[in-house]
Amino acid sequence: MNIKVMIILAFLVFNEIQVQAQEETPLNLNKAEREQWFTDLGFGMFIHWSFDSQLGMVISHSMVGASDDYLERYVNELPKTFNPRSFNVDKWAKEAKMAGMKYIVFTTKHHNGFCMFDTKTTDFNIMNTPYGNDITGMIVDACRKEGLAVGLYYSPDDFYFLYKQGELISRTRPEALALNNAALNDYAKAQMKELMTNYGKIDIVFLDGADQFGKTELAKVCWNINPEVVVTRGAIPTPEQESPDSPLPSPWESCYTLGDQWQFRPTNENYKTAKNTIEKLIEIRAKGGNFLLNFGPDKDGVFPALQLNVLNEIELWMFINKEAFEQTEPKQPYREGDLWFLKHKEMNTVYVFIIEDNWAFGERKIFSINSFKATEKSKISVLGHNGKVLEYSPEVDPAPGIKNTANGIEISVMRAQRIYNDRKWNNPVVVKIEEIDLVKD
Repeated sequence: MNIKVMIILAFLVFNEIQVQAQEETPLNLNKAEREQWFTDLGFGMFIHWSFDSQLGMVISHSMVGASDDYLERYVNELPKTFNPRSFNVDKWAKEAKMAGMKYIVFTTKHHNGFCMFDTKTTDFNIMNTPYGNDITGMIVDACRKEGLAVGLYYSPDDFYFLYKQGELISRTRPEALALNNAALNDYAKAQMKELMTNYGKIDIVFLDGADQFGKTELAKVCWNINPEVVVTRGAIPTPEQESPDSPLPSPWESCYTLGDQWQFRPTNENYKTAKNTIEKLIEIRAKGGNFLLNFGPDKDGVFPALQLNVLNEIELWMFINKEAFEQTEPKQPYREGDLWFLKHKEMNTVYVFIIEDNWAFGERKIFSINSFKATEKSKISVLGHNGKVLEYSPEVDPAPGIKNTANGIEISVMRAQRIYNDRKWNNPVVVKIEEIDLVKD
């Protein structure tokens, strides 16, 4: 092996080590108080939407391995028919707020390179479609109107840019990464600067993509422009379609699809139930993380009915139990079996989330908890119910009860509020216990 070859191999190995190191220890310049602010938000709406939603396909990834003919039609013809005339951004924001979500993260540019915002860097953007309006700007305005934090998703991967360069579209070839593609790196930075300066103060940035170097470079742009911004993916753990088995020592956010696909899929989709998503929210919050739940509008800019149905049930549950997520934080232990806990930040109050299937209306159940003790001042209630009336049963006392046991406490709870006409309501019941002794906290 000659010296030249050895030098080249050594350089490649060094680059690989650098990339691996960046993957393992991403740069995080988020301010601690801003990360705490972000963690307190707790629940957010993720929205994946691009011009290829017209065909109900996976967002962006169909470009990888596509034929020349496919790519030519994808980048030149498909934008010419994207016209989401039914897009109602105020409805999106109002639905998110009613569901207890505190922030929205929108895909300003996914890996395909199509910008859902007004940009001077490329014609491959929403302004050059029949719709011709800055969707990102509209979403930012709607979030602020409803008091929601503004989150922007951006990917440094850019298949359109590679296509125009004449490079093979890939997420793994060296030329596809900003680390080895200076033009792509500069291009992405220019777009990130637009996003961080054209829409006022941005609260949250989610940097996706396979290139940790590119994400770090973009994160620096964000922090330089707005030191108060919270960079999530690219700086803190953001597990996808899963949650950690136990709490993490730092802020984190789990992102899940409502169905199987991030972007709208018109057929063969399998949506989670509202019960499943509510229980996932409880688990993630009890472990100290944020839950970012994804929705995918269709080509007309409308959330499909099946997505809205799930969202509506979450809204109903949150209308009853919203208090349990206000000014609360995890406690240790964070669960006992199917009982999950959050505690109030300033008071000795604990919220107990009871995951119990087949709990009939008017049925009383007993639960034992070892994690704390009752005091003389302890009070117990079921969120949403006054504890005084079971409809059509005046002889029944539905009041919850609490008493100490040798190992902790025992609570007696009746599911006594009629939520559905048929009295069936299989979602978690939340019990509030005030003036509790957190003996194991």
